[in-house]
Amino acid sequence: MDEKKFFNAHHSPTGAFASFTLGYPGASGGLGLELAGPANQNVYIGLQQIGGEAFEMLPFYGEAINQKQNFDSTGNPQSDKRKIKPFDDALIRRDFRLCSDIWTAGDLTFAIYSPVGSIPDPLSSSDQIFKRALIPAVFAEITIDNRNGTSERTALFGYQGSDPYSSMRHIIKNDNESRICGVGQGGLTAICTADNNVRSGLAFSIEDIAFCKSRESLMSGLGTIGALLLTAPAGVISSWKIVICFFRGGIVTQGIEAEYFYSKYFHSIEDVAAFGLKHFDEYRDQALKANSIIENTSLSSERKFMMAHSIRSYYGNTQLLSINDNPLWVVIEGEFRMINTMDLTVDHLFYEMMFNPWTVKNVLDFYCENYSYRDTVKIAGNQNEYPGGISFTHDMGVGKCFSPQGRSAYELPNLKGCYSFMTQEELVNWILCAGVYVCETSDSDWLISKRDVLKSCFSSMLNRDHFDPEKRDGVMDLDSSCVIDGAEINTYDNVDEFTGAARRNSYIAVKCWAAYTIFELLFTRLGESELAAQASEQAVLCASTICAFQRADGTIPALLEEDNQSMLISVIEGLVFPWLCKRELLEENGPYGKLVLALKNHCKAILKKGICLFEDNGWRLSSTSDNSWLSKIYLCQFVAEKILQLENTSGSDYAHLSWLTDSDNSYFAWSDQMRAGKVCGSRYYPRGVTSILWLK
Repeated sequence: MDEKKFFNAHHSPTGAFASFTLGYPGASGGLGLELAGPANQNVYIGLQQIGGEAFEMLPFYGEAINQKQNFDSTGNPQSDKRKIKPFDDALIRRDFRLCSDIWTAGDLTFAIYSPVGSIPDPLSSSDQIFKRALIPAVFAEITIDNRNGTSERTALFGYQGSDPYSSMRHIIKNDNESRICGVGQGGLTAICTADNNVRSGLAFSIEDIAFCKSRESLMSGLGTIGALLLTAPAGVISSWKIVICFFRGGIVTQGIEAEYFYSKYFHSIEDVAAFGLKHFDEYRDQALKANSIIENTSLSSERKFMMAHSIRSYYGNTQLLSINDNPLWVVIEGEFRMINTMDLTVDHLFYEMMFNPWTVKNVLDFYCENYSYRDTVKIAGNQNEYPGGISFTHDMGVGKCFSPQGRSAYELPNLKGCYSFMTQEELVNWILCAGVYVCETSDSDWLISKRDVLKSCFSSMLNRDHFDPEKRDGVMDLDSSCVIDGAEINTYDNVDEFTGAARRNSYIAVKCWAAYTIFELLFTRLGESELAAQASEQAVLCASTICAFQRADGTIPALLEEDNQSMLISVIEGLVFPWLCKRELLEENGPYGKLVLALKNHCKAILKKGICLFEDNGWRLSSTSDNSWLSKIYLCQFVAEKILQLENTSGSDYAHLSWLTDSDNSYFAWSDQMRAGKVCGSRYYPRGVTSILWLK
């Protein structure tokens, strides 16, 4: 595996939309709350050299702006920068895993522990269990090996706050209940410990803290930099437990007012620190144990790395909100900050069904209640409108602001590319999520409660095929009237004109086929035999239409039209949903064996350099675009290997890992869209948890 160690990674609590991002050199990480990217703070982690005053630091800081001159007209910053220097890169080691990230340099070890695991259902869990699961904090441990030292040495951990509205401050508590020593920015972020031999300091430069001659001078209330000074006695190994805390109280969204669910249990950042310190050992041990989710598998080192990296990025984008005491699970769309984007929800499905199935139901319900709408449909170039039906918006809003009911932040009329409507795509995505949820949980009560919604979805699917039943072929032919003079698009909105179009798109067609197979299963469970039979007929029609466009060389065009030369790997995506619901449907001698074989031959024909492989063996989702998305590559790799039984495609994994750790890309932690290996969008993104499919 590539040994590059300087890449940013999330270290995030669950449901707090917060991240202690660290790993890229310079002022490139820090304690971020509700941000679209890294906090770009100076983070100071260092140790005093043996026999000298100078401090060696991990390289996560740059030239700090010393604001002392704003208070001191003499212009004398009074600090000596020669005494602070970074460790030599060659001395730095990193052990990066799913829930632990451990840096070592010389006698310093800095370990960060982050939670991964099931989130209990808030409607059926005790307050104590839920409080432990939702703490808005991650955990760090600093260890100093001073066995060779003949005198005490000082280590430090601190950061430069970046919030313009809150000052850095001391956090000091020493009573019968708990002891806390920390620094923080207002009530938003903090680093705190309960250990002895620790002092907190604030100043205008890290040197003013590191080389301060008296405890009293550290107690300044001015300065943008706060740090903990940790004293390690001579001749021993010393460790300190630190809680990295986040907190946002009160109403945190607009449009629909919501609070963080954790604020039911924690009322201040001091509450977070006290609880985290009390249970530190438990959280650390749980994190180390959870590493086995990935480590105890036969995955390659490349896949282990990419899975760990992507899961961390997912949690950094999660929120659990409380709306009138009712929970709402939210995943933010990375740098774009859109709320529960539906075409990401369908890709998060696999991870959430493994760990937290209730979150899938929760989001689907909220879409039904607040972000569904009804439309009419039309033939391209014809202004006549015909019956349409129900669909779901692209998202629920953006930047902590919920959109008005039935509207997204993204979709606009009169467009044929980015920002147009995704009416068919989001309709089919809701259906697929609902089907997988029911089939994997057997939640018959929820299925029955959604009987009418499912019937409406089925009618809407039929109308988007064609209003005349005699002209239906199972594939979307009609656009929503919402587009006016535009055209519908799909999730691949900015790849190219063939990949991103919705009408008669082969990627959309296979997902529609998957939806019809799921309709048959769900309607059968509901005792709706006529609808089940009709769904089966539509699935057969759709499969036949797709197969009819297979060319002599085995390829299927991106658009099911004559003379379309673009080809997509993503056409195979839709196979995963019936595989999760009823695998017999995908047997080569089963009812859709011809379609499965056609898609297998299509993959064999296009997974070649010059078509859908880059020169570095990385996957190219479209033969006519260099813009390839890692989340979708992971999903398609699973389908190709597990469902289509193609030879192991892991030979491309090194290329995909190299894209993530490329020095031009790795500042953004896990990113999705790569143009010929360089990040071009979807930075700081949650969607890569499609990688969890590698464990199936």
